[in-house]
Amino acid sequence: MEQKFCQSCGMPLTDEVLGTNADGTKNEDYCMYCYKDGKFLQDCTMDEMIEHCAQFVDEVNKGLPQPITKEEYIGQMKMYFPHLKRWRKELKVSDGAPENPALVGVKELIGKMADTLPVAFISSVDEEGYPCTKAMLSPRVRDGVKVFYFTTNTFSLRVAHYKANPKACIYFCDAEGFKGMMLRGTMEVLTGAASKEMIWRDGDEQYYPGGVTDPNYCVLKFTATDGRFYSDFYPRSFVIE
Repeated sequence: MEQKFCQSCGMPLTDEVLGTNADGTKNEDYCMYCYKDGKFLQDCTMDEMIEHCAQFVDEVNKGLPQPITKEEYIGQMKMYFPHLKRWRKELKVSDGAPENPALVGVKELIGKMADTLPVAFISSVDEEGYPCTKAMLSPRVRDGVKVFYFTTNTFSLRVAHYKANPKACIYFCDAEGFKGMMLRGTMEVLTGAASKEMIWRDGDEQYYPGGVTDPNYCVLKFTATDGRFYSDFYPRSFVIE
C-alpha cells in the first residue's frame, strides 16, 4: 500500500496515529498530534511548524542510511511542506482577490514569462502512463494566469495524448534569471473556426500551408489548476482559482 503522510507535519500515517474528525471518526489526512475533534491543535504558520518538526531530526535519522543535520532537514521541509494540504490551500493565486503575501509577484511573474520567453515546454501522458515533454512556441493568447492557448498540428502525437488523457503540464524557464514556473492542469484540443482564428498570425502559413482552415492546424487550450515556481533559490507551490 502507498505510504501516506500527515498533511500538516509530514509524519508517516498509520491507523494508530490518525487524527479525528468532529464526529469522532478517523481523519485520513492528519495525525493525532496535529488534528483532533475536527480542529488543528496548533495555531501556527508553516515556518513555525517546520521549526517545531526540526527538533525531531534525531528520530528521523534513525531511519536514514546517512544522518542529516538539522539545517539540512529544515531545507528539505521547506521544499516539501508547500505541497502538504494544510499549507498548500493557503497559497492561492486569483485574478480577482487580494495578493497573498506569501506569493507576492507570482501572477506578474507567470504573465511575464508567458509573454516574453520564446519557448514553453508542455507535457502529456502517453498510452503507457509515462510523461512526455516537448518544447513549443510560447502561448499565443492567455486569459490571466489560468488559461493559455497554443498552436499545434492536429495530427501530432501530442494531440493524440491529450484526446486520450487531458492531464497536462506547462513549464516556463528563465535560465538567465534562474527562475522556473510549472503549471498543472488540463489540455483541451480545439478545432473550431473561432478558436483557430483567435490565435492565427501572419506567417503561420509556413507551418500550415492551407491557412487558418488547414485541417492540420488546431489549438491547444490549457487550463491551470495549480503550480509551483522557483525563484531566488526558494520554491513555492500554489493553487489557481
